[in-house]
Amino acid sequence: MSITLRALRHLAPAVLLVAAGPALAAPAKPAPQPATPSAAIIPVPLNPIVSAPQRLCNAVTASGLGTLMLKPAEGAKPAKADYVLVGYVGYLAASGEVFDQNKQTAFPVEGVIPGFSEGLQMMTKGSVWRFCVPAALGYGAQESGPIPANSDLVFQVELVDFKTVAEVEAMRGGQSDAGEQASEAAEAASAAADAAAEASPQ
Repeated sequence: MSITLRALRHLAPAVLLVAAGPALAAPAKPAPQPATPSAAIIPVPLNPIVSAPQRLCNAVTASGLGTLMLKPAEGAKPAKADYVLVGYVGYLAASGEVFDQNKQTAFPVEGVIPGFSEGLQMMTKGSVWRFCVPAALGYGAQESGPIPANSDLVFQVELVDFKTVAEVEAMRGGQSDAGEQASEAAEAASAAADAAAEASPQ
């Protein structure tokens, strides 16, 4: 037992030196420098930049609208007079700067710029497309908010749903009927409460 302890006493310093060897040999890493505050003002709204390949289309219609189907879907397509529910991102073709985006918004197909309207009529419900809209099919020589004059535009569009004018009118009529029924029910409940209060003993 004493021989083993003596041997361990002699071996321990050597083992420690071997174990510590790599640590002693490695150069010390410099301490990371703390970040310095930036005085740059972030433009609002915060708009990302879309990469160059995502600003390109692989087909062109007779009017000059560029197209690229990103996600196919089967089914009917909206007509010019229909209303659509879409999610979209709009950005400048030259720089990739996003100027508008919305997860779900509804509007009439013919209520937007010609290139966007044409593209919507090519889509089926659930499909996702990219449309490369030349300035002539966009805002032309007119400046529009963050969009400079004579700008080619790109839109990524998902067609969530679409309805005909008749379907939209029927939905609006149904909402009016529901509102009238709720109003009538509230008036009836109020009248019943008044009658109950008059009938109750004082």
